[in-house]
Amino acid sequence: MGRRFDCSDPEQRADGLQEAAAAVRRGELVVLPTDTVYGIGADAFTPSAVTALLEAKGRGRDMPPPVLVGTVRAATALIDDMGPYGQDLIDAFWPGPLTLVCKANRALSWDLGDTKGTVAVRMPLDPVALELLKETGPMAVSSANRSGAQAATTAAEAEEQLGAAVAVYLDGGKTTDNTPSTILDLTTAVPRMLRRGAIPVEKLRGIIGYVATDD
Repeated sequence: MGRRFDCSDPEQRADGLQEAAAAVRRGELVVLPTDTVYGIGADAFTPSAVTALLEAKGRGRDMPPPVLVGTVRAATALIDDMGPYGQDLIDAFWPGPLTLVCKANRALSWDLGDTKGTVAVRMPLDPVALELLKETGPMAVSSANRSGAQAATTAAEAEEQLGAAVAVYLDGGKTTDNTPSTILDLTTAVPRMLRRGAIPVEKLRGIIGYVATDD
């Protein structure tokens, strides 16, 4: 089983972050708290680690994981084009529960799955997650659960589902909101909501005007 660290204890938090960063660099999987639900993460630039993440969840390459970043600068390095609205949305809602789907930087050497040249990027509003991401750089992160099962809102729930597939569990306590992030596609002329989530469409329209939905 992976090691679990209680991040409410300063000493365990420091040790846990160090262990988690080392595990990510070795191409192993870690579980981390976010501002929505717990995530299972891997180095975004290690294809074997991303494959292991998808296998741990029971997912195929047709469902590539989003990428979490610790800084806006890290996000912009991954994106070829965020369109006319991306920066305004980042200024308004990051760090926070908004995932932006953009055209990926074609110069990057990575393999997240069948992305069709796009990348889904988010900067989470969680101190443990941000500290880890600033240490590791961009991580492929998906919800910490087996595909089709309930998303984990505690490290214990994540460990119950993922077990020894994960090297390090960072326990940040129960997440305060299990509503997933809102996903917005910026690869088309009109921004399109792909998933309703923690940020309602009205708030998005308040920043950028029209947002297409499936309603």
